[in-house]
Amino acid sequence: MKKYIAEFIGTLVLVLFGCGTAVLVGCDTTGGIVATSLAFGLSIVAMAYSIGNVSGCHVNPAVSLGMLLTKKMNLKDFLGYICAQILGAFVGALLLALFTGSFENLGGNVAQPVLVNAYGEVGSLFVALAVEIVLTFVFVLAILGVTSKTENGRVAGLMIGLTLTLIHLLGINLTGTSVNPARSIGPAIAQAFVGNLEALKEIWIFIVGPLAGAALAALVFSLVLKAKEEKAQEA
Repeated sequence: MKKYIAEFIGTLVLVLFGCGTAVLVGCDTTGGIVATSLAFGLSIVAMAYSIGNVSGCHVNPAVSLGMLLTKKMNLKDFLGYICAQILGAFVGALLLALFTGSFENLGGNVAQPVLVNAYGEVGSLFVALAVEIVLTFVFVLAILGVTSKTENGRVAGLMIGLTLTLIHLLGINLTGTSVNPARSIGPAIAQAFVGNLEALKEIWIFIVGPLAGAALAALVFSLVLKAKEEKAQEA
């Protein structure tokens, strides 16, 4: 239960500070993009060094899936983590609505106009899906790599936070950047409560994309590890 509470708190903080910065600062300028990217990255850094020793600070169903597929967590914890993460994201969105006095925009992801303008509405959805897959692949692969060595323990949180910042710098103008189903589901459900269903219309992109990217990262990481182990045995 302590692990689930930690994941709840971590995801709440991620949504409140990450999405909150995006809502209050905006992402229509270079400064807004940088500020939002840093807010998400620094939220992960802060949580990694506060709850990381309790739950590992996944705060993301895609990260938990990567850990499950690489046998670093069991199915029971995986399901518990997902429930805690989605609930934390939802409560974080409610707090953001309380602070801003509005449910209109809580950082729920919607495929951005730049994709629609480039590919048309239908084509943009599949490009957005590809973007989420690739970005999540890079993110989860970095997490699996940096956490695979105990000597990286002191800098793991910083490296993961910087990676998330990097991903947002590219992804914000493409999909709004999710790479985290909980971070998208929580605000989307909160907005749906007041009749705003816009974020829910394309929510599948921000569920399927991150989970597919995480599964691909787990596969690639496992194959690399297996190759190293076989090489070591042969030597």
